[in-house]
Amino acid sequence: MRKCLLRSIALLTGALVLSNLGYAQTYEGPGGQTRDRRGVPPANPATANLPYDPHDLTGVWMGLQNRNTLSRTPPPMTPWAQARYNAAKPGIGPRAQPLGNDPIMTCDPIGYPRLAFYNDYPMEMVATKDRLIEFFDFFYVHRTIWMDGREQPKDPEPTWYGYSVGHWDGNTLVVNVTGFNDQSWLDNDGHPHSDQMKLEERFTRVDHDTMQSKMTLTDPAAYTTPWMSDIEVWKLSPKQTMREDLCAPSDEAKYKDEVRDPAAAKK
Repeated sequence: MRKCLLRSIALLTGALVLSNLGYAQTYEGPGGQTRDRRGVPPANPATANLPYDPHDLTGVWMGLQNRNTLSRTPPPMTPWAQARYNAAKPGIGPRAQPLGNDPIMTCDPIGYPRLAFYNDYPMEMVATKDRLIEFFDFFYVHRTIWMDGREQPKDPEPTWYGYSVGHWDGNTLVVNVTGFNDQSWLDNDGHPHSDQMKLEERFTRVDHDTMQSKMTLTDPAAYTTPWMSDIEVWKLSPKQTMREDLCAPSDEAKYKDEVRDPAAAKK
């Protein structure tokens, strides 16, 4: 897990500089297939034009944007949220501090929607009769999107990843998420949210190989207006391997000891 976090930090730090250049750089992957620097195959017109079911989102997907948050311009925060934001000490980015107090550095669950922003890691969707299950490589977690027509619970138990209910609006999957606790950060910069947060997500498969998503975050306790995300583009990556990427407290403790006293760690 530590190596994965460090790899994410390095990639996220250079994302703004390398976003255009990095994706243009390719290498020959397993079986001679050309891939970009994150292992994602480039667009393939031969498969992109294959027939597909727009209501079928199953498969392993890789996001194309290395983004850190919903959008680069968050809405104004309430005084409650501003105080929590000021108390946050990120480990990377313009406000970075050594060690910091990012909850994931103690192996707390990363929470949602922050989990969706680590696009250096694959995400897999699996459909069953009454639900869509979204598996995430990063932090090795999943969430269930209920597709059986149920309504949101009136008083859901607060959780890290929320309670998700989906339905189809034409060819767009609309997912409404409620029931969050307020313990996770929204992004690497430490933007907070309250237990009143609600999300609306929209997923649209635009061709055989491409899916787009966007979300709207509404949290009147934390932000004065809804927070609209940028559009995320996902590419179908059937040869991408889903791994066991766990956060182990013992690894995190060892890492922190090495940061505090690098000389002692070498002994």
